[in-house]
Amino acid sequence: MGGQGAGSPETRSVTIPAGAIELQGDLAVPPRCVGLVLFAHGSGSSRLSPRNRKVAEALQRERFATLLFDLLTASEEREDATTGRFRFDIVLLGRRLALATDWVETNPALRALPLGYFGASTGAAAALWAGAERPGAVRAIVSRGGRPDLAGGQIPQVRAPTLLIVGSNDPQVLEFNRQVLQTFAVDHELSLVKGATHLFEETGALEEVARLACRWFGMHLAVGRR
Repeated sequence: MGGQGAGSPETRSVTIPAGAIELQGDLAVPPRCVGLVLFAHGSGSSRLSPRNRKVAEALQRERFATLLFDLLTASEEREDATTGRFRFDIVLLGRRLALATDWVETNPALRALPLGYFGASTGAAAALWAGAERPGAVRAIVSRGGRPDLAGGQIPQVRAPTLLIVGSNDPQVLEFNRQVLQTFAVDHELSLVKGATHLFEETGALEEVARLACRWFGMHLAVGRR
């Protein structure tokens, strides 16, 4: 990642309407930004995920705006921590990401930006689900240690080029990703981070995830960047 010397992003908290509920998010917009990436976190995580925030910071340095937001309300998160009720409800999570996309498209300051999704774990399935539901809105998707298999029959409807990033030492998730490769109808790629396990906690692993994500979004979102 070369970095663009774009300066510090403008950051603010936002509230995203999603039907009868509201979702809390953190929006960061660097100067002269060339695209916007919405983050869908994995089960048991939130917009405060340190791994997603590290990737978001790398994207901001490359002049991408980022929106990290909670897919569940605070009360839903408490219930899910005990029961696990919501974490595998991909339709619910995907629908909320689609509604966040709708919110972006009604925001005058954001709607002109090319849009991408970054999904982690079950959030990757939500990103693919929403990508199929909003094919005209999203231009690129990146999955980190994702479960694209949970998106099921939605994958053939995805129109956004998709990058699947998996740790080479995460055999179960790697198999889940390999199972769906033939179902994509668009440009897609499986990239392995050597020596990494599911959470990419190994030295340099998350930095490699960020580098790959910046490259993918740079190819598919920032076509007109200068």
